Amino acid sequence: MARGQQKIQSQQKNDKKHSGQKKKQGHDQKAAAKATLIYTCTVCRTQMPDPKTFKQHFESKHPKTPLPPELADVQA
Repeated sequence: MARGQQKIQSQQKNDKKHSGQKKKQGHDQKAAAKATLIYTCTVCRTQMPDPKTFKQHFESKHPKTPLPPELADVQA
């Protein structure tokens, strides 16, 4: 039964190690995803990660609204 006891101790040690790593990491996926959404549509307040996507969104969803000046030189 010596191997059984070693196995239990090894599992406990491994669990403690992994729980410590998770606490150190502290990565919040929602916050990281929100930080990448930089551009906000002035009409519908939808957020987009880059100007190319923003321009495509604006042209397809709001075709009658004039293009914002920050999208004038963006190549879609």
